[in-house]
Amino acid sequence: MTGIAATDDPKATIDGAELAPPTLQDVFLARNVVDRYLEPTPLLYSEALSQKLGFDLWLKCENLQPIGAFKIRGGIYLISKLPEAQKARGVVSASTGNHGQSIAYAARLFGTRAVICVPEQANPIKVASMERLGAEVVKAGRDFDDARLNAERLQRDEGLSYIHSANEPDLIAGVGTYSLEIIEKVPDLDALVVPIGAGSGACGAVIAAKGVSPSLRVIGAQAAGAPAFHDSWQRNELLSYETMDTFAEGMATRQAFSLPLRILREGLDSIVLISDSDLRRSILTLLEQARVLAEGAGAAAFAAAHNLKEELAGKKVAVVVSGGNLEAGMLARALDEEQAW
Repeated sequence: MTGIAATDDPKATIDGAELAPPTLQDVFLARNVVDRYLEPTPLLYSEALSQKLGFDLWLKCENLQPIGAFKIRGGIYLISKLPEAQKARGVVSASTGNHGQSIAYAARLFGTRAVICVPEQANPIKVASMERLGAEVVKAGRDFDDARLNAERLQRDEGLSYIHSANEPDLIAGVGTYSLEIIEKVPDLDALVVPIGAGSGACGAVIAAKGVSPSLRVIGAQAAGAPAFHDSWQRNELLSYETMDTFAEGMATRQAFSLPLRILREGLDSIVLISDSDLRRSILTLLEQARVLAEGAGAAAFAAAHNLKEELAGKKVAVVVSGGNLEAGMLARALDEEQAW
């Protein structure tokens, strides 16, 4: 896989000035809004998995959110802060599913039109959810990055307010609230493992959890078949790829984005690449051992923790189960091709 410098990084600036990363204070401000609409999700200690792995393991169950994913936090906070004129125009965004659900949910909450551009083969569970929530779903292109270009076109043609899935400080502050909930429950946590697609959730973990507990290690997990962010983070430059290959649509992006890269270059401790085979094994293990349903991206943090078990031995570790929107066909394939750890 050959990377090229990414020259197309939408919403990387405001009037030519770099976007300012959110602060820990911004995450606390976001929680004041998010808590009005959402209950904290469970942080489950798994005795079975702790014994199996050799460290104390907690699962942050963002799969139990109303849309089945952590992204709902960012959507609510971001749209709550939009000026009334922007709400009146409506919003457009691109997504493989969970971010789109979050924008659809928040748009309905605040009475705003939402247009969500998705790939042609988007997860039908997530598409149906967006449509139930009242969003106009537009299918076009082979993957997230094609859908993003379509959303940018609709922004220009229809005058809608464009919401990027990563270069949005308010979105990052909103999703950072789950990390506050984790660190407040286990203040002496040693490591927090988070999945990385575009990077908003990992940014929230660095800003919020590490902001409260500076010695905490934050570890990212990304699909090996879609390593744009991993490679950009290592090389400290934005990279874009022509192709990617993973069933985990929540991490299926060919391009890294500037604001998450800037935040995570400063605060992320490491990134682990996870094979699709290990993602499927993690789905089965979480279901069998913890009775927790995870989609591909939602199982990535656990897969990373499993693969780092010797390094994490004896530690207190939380992993984020970021989403649970798993198609029955994907579960059947995992059962057919893999075994739980």
